[in-house]
Amino acid sequence: MPTAQPGQSLDFAVKRDEWSRCEVRSSALPESLRDGQVLFRVDRFALTSNNITYALTGDMLGYWRFFPTEAPWGRLPVMGFADVLDSAHPEVRQGERVFGFFPMSTHLVIDADDAGAASFADGVAHRRDLALPYRQYLRVGADGFYEARHEDALLLLRGLFMTSFLVDDFLADNQEFGGRTFVVSSASSKTAIALAFLLSQRKAGEVVGLTSARNRAFVERLGCYDRVVLYDEVGSLPTAAPAVFVDHAGDGKVVAAVHGHYRDQLRHSCVVGATHWSGERSRGSLPGPTPSFFFAPSQIEKRNAEWGPAVFQQRMVEFWRRFRAFTEPWLEVVRSCGPAEVERAYREVLEGRAQPQQGHILSLWERAA
Repeated sequence: MPTAQPGQSLDFAVKRDEWSRCEVRSSALPESLRDGQVLFRVDRFALTSNNITYALTGDMLGYWRFFPTEAPWGRLPVMGFADVLDSAHPEVRQGERVFGFFPMSTHLVIDADDAGAASFADGVAHRRDLALPYRQYLRVGADGFYEARHEDALLLLRGLFMTSFLVDDFLADNQEFGGRTFVVSSASSKTAIALAFLLSQRKAGEVVGLTSARNRAFVERLGCYDRVVLYDEVGSLPTAAPAVFVDHAGDGKVVAAVHGHYRDQLRHSCVVGATHWSGERSRGSLPGPTPSFFFAPSQIEKRNAEWGPAVFQQRMVEFWRRFRAFTEPWLEVVRSCGPAEVERAYREVLEGRAQPQQGHILSLWERAA
């Protein structure tokens, strides 16, 4: 495999219609930056099942547009930390450390835009019309979430925690759609765990986790689910109370089982992710409400308008710190460096072999972990 060379970036690419096909290749960095451009050195990034969901929904939701490359290849967006290696923007200084979406690469060049005290954005043409959270880079010195000693937890959990915080807020904002039971699929996924934690914190109702036999003991030990059942045990759940289904699995059989079991007692069906990306997709009509995809930026815009950005961030930071502390006893960080190790970790996540308590922190740079 190639290694990082001066003047070159290493880029991890996957085949957009065959994710098991992947390769690491090098691309030339610009000899000089145009006015307004910024060159990042990508330090490290997290890889979770959520990133595979980006591949699944890449065309529908535009994830392949974040960091385009020549067809039929694509570059998955990942949450990462990077340092400004060079800057031709007057309000972005060399050496700054930032948090945001990056490709699985050693470098990234952006057209810096909307620079402020807390952040700046990428204004390059192919990202300009994306929602701001998908193209924004947060300056760590002004970031209320940032604590240097917790960088790994931020990489692994911040993005998915924000999604779960927004789902929980969306449910609360809609009076839970009248539901008193919350059925959460892929209960061992970190996004599902964050939602279960938030629901349990505000005592929203009974939180039911759906999981596999392999992960059942882990999910039960977490303590944020009131009831844990296997996927083939959905029929054992009581239906006296109205329910809300939050789907992180994306498996058509699971969706059909939940809808078929609760029928009119199911008051809302929310699609958040697709950890079971190899599973059957939903087909045909279902009893109960039509599943609707949750789009986090819409809830961000709503709360920024209603609460103001400062209050919105303050509330998220408060619950983020509680959730991070909750994960400390069980979260196991696995660090891997270099192209071969990045590919190994990618295949482990893609093939569903990753342990639920583990989180991969990766870098394409060859160095000691």
